[in-house]
Amino acid sequence: MKIALITDTHFGARNDSLAFNDHFYKFWREEFFPYLDKHGIDTVIHLGDVMDRRKFISYKIAKDFREQFIMPIVDRNITMHMIVGNHDTYYRNTNEINSLFELLGGPGDEKYPNIKCYDHPCTEEFDGVGIHLLPWINEGNYESVMRGIQMTYADICMGHLEVNGFEMHAGHFCDGGYPKEMFRKFDTVFTGHFHKKSDDGHIYYLGNTYQMTWSDHNETKGFHIFDTATRELEYIQNPHTIFAKIYYDDSQTDYSTVDVEQYEEKFVKLIVVNKKDLYGFDKFLDRLLAVKTHEVKIVEDFSELDAENVSDEIIENAQDTTTLLERYIDELEVDIDKNRLKSTMRTLYLEANDLEL
Repeated sequence: MKIALITDTHFGARNDSLAFNDHFYKFWREEFFPYLDKHGIDTVIHLGDVMDRRKFISYKIAKDFREQFIMPIVDRNITMHMIVGNHDTYYRNTNEINSLFELLGGPGDEKYPNIKCYDHPCTEEFDGVGIHLLPWINEGNYESVMRGIQMTYADICMGHLEVNGFEMHAGHFCDGGYPKEMFRKFDTVFTGHFHKKSDDGHIYYLGNTYQMTWSDHNETKGFHIFDTATRELEYIQNPHTIFAKIYYDDSQTDYSTVDVEQYEEKFVKLIVVNKKDLYGFDKFLDRLLAVKTHEVKIVEDFSELDAENVSDEIIENAQDTTTLLERYIDELEVDIDKNRLKSTMRTLYLEANDLEL
């Protein structure tokens, strides 16, 4: 049996941005559902953070979510299991109130008979293979989570977990979550939560399905197919991107021949490394602005640097936000647990980054 694994869809991300909404549904319409149709896959597991905002959802997003994601699942008679993630919960200390139950129905009150949502640990069988499903862990369910891990017969776990030692986003690793040893009972663990795809051979962060913030630039996105018979995991890459960077250096490239149509429906950063021909630059910029991009930002004043030396860190004012925050905390002359404060600041920064326009 083959199961499609998806995670961190964050419907309604970027403050209901129409650009991102269209970008998300293009993936489902042109990549995901056609793949399931072609390969006859009729089971999907969603590993949490279905929705983006914890407190509310707009009518527009609710309509699109139902029409463009839920109904294609229902119409194909696909069985979908959906785990509550931290962005799906109203409260931080309990999963009791969550967007999945309110939109799709909870146990005994399901609006769609082939869609099942989980706010608590549960072991399900898929073609004779037990898989332990773990929603977001918090103080309200921690004891039941630990009891469930101890009692389950399953040797595969799928959840929405915050595990120490894994990369949350480029260059920043989690140190405020749960230890890897907590899940050593399982042969394999698949999880959502961190959007960067990574693994240590035992725990696999699957990564989100599409680009959502600038930190996703040049990151591969997509979904996975898990074979219960062979235990093999296949990665299906999403070819659609929404962010693009142009390193402008007219000493190396003739920009009159560059195809600007490739930047249609993208957020573009035009980073000026070397601009000798001002007229040529203006002509290229005019052509770029004539394309239906979502946005073009121009970053200049790198004339003294070679193109290969212009790193993302330089472009983002030499240091990324989290590094600046951590250095500031290190310099505070206060008697507090600075590592705990750093962890809290990183969490707040990631949540704020999801809302950045």
